[in-house]
Amino acid sequence: MKNEKAMRIIEKALRQGRKTLSEYESKQVLAAYDIPVTREVLVKDKTGLDKAIKKIGFPLVMKGCSADIAHKTEKGLIHVDIRTSTEAKKAFREIMAGMEGFEGGVLMQEMIKGRRELVMGLTRDPQFGPCVMFGLGGIFTEILQDISFRHAPLEARDAREMMQEIRGHKILDAVRGMEAADKQRLTGMLINIGRIGLEIPEVSEIDLNPVILSGANPVVVDALVILKQP
Repeated sequence: MKNEKAMRIIEKALRQGRKTLSEYESKQVLAAYDIPVTREVLVKDKTGLDKAIKKIGFPLVMKGCSADIAHKTEKGLIHVDIRTSTEAKKAFREIMAGMEGFEGGVLMQEMIKGRRELVMGLTRDPQFGPCVMFGLGGIFTEILQDISFRHAPLEARDAREMMQEIRGHKILDAVRGMEAADKQRLTGMLINIGRIGLEIPEVSEIDLNPVILSGANPVVVDALVILKQP
């Protein structure tokens, strides 16, 4: 049974001939599957700026958001730890100028604080079909390549085994004054990523990096969903 909210977003993108969802769209698909994402508002003009600030509150992260822009950091389209309206307005002007005419807007999102970063995702293997990935995230994803895979559908046991298999699994425990990660929540996220892969064949890949542990709670901070025509 396909999730109707998620399918509306995906079908609209496919009708437009797109192969990727924007970060905002990607997170809407995830939220439809009960995967925790940052609170955020997509702002396309200055009139929506003050409303977004009131809704999300400080500190803020502001990002250029378009399905056509992949590398936001390199293009200077990410501003973090924004704490005043003056800073927000300046960042808005700079990001919109840097968008270079690409369709989209500025994503205003809560700033998630946490020192532990994870990665989750989905890929389609020609032999096994949709496979779910879990590992250490942030800058360490490519450096350490500490990840684990399971093909969907996942049961709770599979998800728990994935968490235990990575070399850095102790990052999920209570360490250095940080509380243990909510493994039940992480388990649900991995199971639901697998569900997306099984229920929506139009989804080719999912990349959630980083997933930050805010205390015990995992939150998807950045997301990319890649599509294929059915």
